Amino acid sequence: MSARIFIHVQHLLGVGHLRRAAVIAAALCEAGFAVELVSGGMPVAGLAAGAARMTQLPPARAADATFKTIIDEAGRLIDDAWKERRRALLLGRFHAVAPDVVITEHFPFGRRAFDFELLPLLAAAREARALSLASVRDVVVVPTDPRKIETTVTRVHQCYDRVLVHGDPTLIAFGASFPAAGRLGDRLVYTGYVTTPAPAPPAGDGEDEVIVSAGGGAVGARLLETALAARPLTALRDKVWRFLLGGNLPTGVAERLAASARAGIIVQAARPDFPNLLPRCCVSVSQAGYNTVMDLLTAAARAVLVPFAQGGETEQSQRAAALAAQGWARVVREAELAPAALAAAIDRAAAAPRPACRLRFDGAGETARLIRHWQAAREGHT
Repeated sequence: MSARIFIHVQHLLGVGHLRRAAVIAAALCEAGFAVELVSGGMPVAGLAAGAARMTQLPPARAADATFKTIIDEAGRLIDDAWKERRRALLLGRFHAVAPDVVITEHFPFGRRAFDFELLPLLAAAREARALSLASVRDVVVVPTDPRKIETTVTRVHQCYDRVLVHGDPTLIAFGASFPAAGRLGDRLVYTGYVTTPAPAPPAGDGEDEVIVSAGGGAVGARLLETALAARPLTALRDKVWRFLLGGNLPTGVAERLAASARAGIIVQAARPDFPNLLPRCCVSVSQAGYNTVMDLLTAAARAVLVPFAQGGETEQSQRAAALAAQGWARVVREAELAPAALAAAIDRAAAAPRPACRLRFDGAGETARLIRHWQAAREGHT
C-alpha cells in the first residue's frame, strides 16, 4: 500500500501558499503517494492538485495586509469556540487518514496564529510515529523578535524530522531571512524551486506584449493602476499591454480597469496559462511573490518587480533584491511607485538581455523523491 501523506496549508491574503502546496500534492500523487490536502484558507476555484483529496476546513483569512487580525469567512473575529471546532475537524481528518507523513506548509516559520491546531496535529503525528516535515518557501519574513526565532528553532527540533526549503541556495540561502538556519543542522534540506505546470496559450497571445499582473490581486490594485498610467510615458506605449486581474481585487478596482480597455490595452481575468505567456512577452510587470518569480525565471522573461512591502513584509523585497543583484530584474520599491518611475524601469527592462539563470526548478519532484527515500530508510530500521 502506498504511503499516506497529510498536508496542512493556510493562506491568509494571497493564494501563493495554497497553489505551491497544490503543486507539491500533485507531484506526490504522481509519485504514487496517497495525498490529502487540508486547506484552512478561503476556497480557491480551479486549484490544480492532481489526484490529491481536498478537505476544506472552516476558512479563515487576514483582515488586512498587517496579518494581525484573523477573521472567518463572514468577517467575524475567530474566537475560542471557532478554534475548538476547527481543531476537532482537523484532528478528525488526521485520524481518519492515519497518515505516514505529515507536512505543515509555512509553520513553524509563520502561521503562529494557528498553533492552536498545528501543535496538536504535530503531537498526534509524533504519537503515530509519522514522518513530520515543515515545508517552507525560499524566503520568510525576517523575524524582529528574538523570542520568535528561539520558539521556531525549538519547535523544529521537538516536532519535525526535516525542514524542506523550496529554494536554491545559489540564489538565496535560507539563512538570509532566517538567521538561525545554521542551528537546524541536517534537518534543513533544499529541494529546489517549485514551479507551476500550465497549459499552452492560444497562438499570438502575449507575443511582444507588456504583461501586467498582480497575482491574486488582494494587494495589487496600486501596481495595476500605476502601470496603466505609466503606459503613455514608456517607449513601449505602442505595444499591446495586457492587464491580468486576480480575483481578490478590492471592490471597484476591476471595474475601473476594465473600463480602460481600448485599442492596445487588454484587461482580463488572471489566466491559468500565465506562465506560458511570459516567454513570449516583451516585459512583465508584477509583484515579487514566490510563484510569479518562478514563472518569470523559468520563462527567462524581462521583468520589472514591485515587491509587496506593507505591514512590515520583507519577503518579496528580499527576493526581488536577489534577482536584481544577478541582473535578472529591475526593481521599483513600493514606496517609490509612481508612473514616471515605473515607466523608466520598464524601458530599462526592455533594453536588457533576457536572464539566463541556472537554478534548480524541480522542487515538487525532489520533495517526492526525498520522502520516498526517508520512508524507505525508516522501514529499513523497523
